[in-house]
Amino acid sequence: MGVRAAVAYGAVARTVALRLKYARRVAYAETAARLMIRHMPPQADVLVPVPLHRWRLWTRGYNQAALIVDHLSRLGNVPVDRTTLERHRATAPLRGHSRRARLQAVRAAFRVRGEGVKGRNVVLVDDVYTSGATTDACTAALLRAGAANVTILAWTRVLDDGGI
Repeated sequence: MGVRAAVAYGAVARTVALRLKYARRVAYAETAARLMIRHMPPQADVLVPVPLHRWRLWTRGYNQAALIVDHLSRLGNVPVDRTTLERHRATAPLRGHSRRARLQAVRAAFRVRGEGVKGRNVVLVDDVYTSGATTDACTAALLRAGAANVTILAWTRVLDDGGI
């Protein structure tokens, strides 16, 4: 368990994350993965990206966490599971909200379908780790579904919640 990030959130990490997420600079996913791979837990059984709700995926056109996962999988030779963890309830963007508001927004937004994570060491991948609200909700769903362990691996981690 635990949270691992390649870099602390700052000007460069922010630029990479925002351009990947909103400016369609999908090549930045490989850049992020190349720096994240050294933080991959050695016992990782499966990589799971933090999922987007289908409407957000439709409007954005891609899931930035899934793009990062594809590169991590190739670099670390760890399989990917994109279907087990599902964001079944749409949530408003969390940027700019307090931790409490974030926790409220994502409560019960995620569910696990099937038994794909049962007994496995899961690495949950996201681009930015801010308050932990999203990854906490995902982790809870994965552990309820029988995951042996969940480690969060992010491109960047906000060290003070005032910056995002």
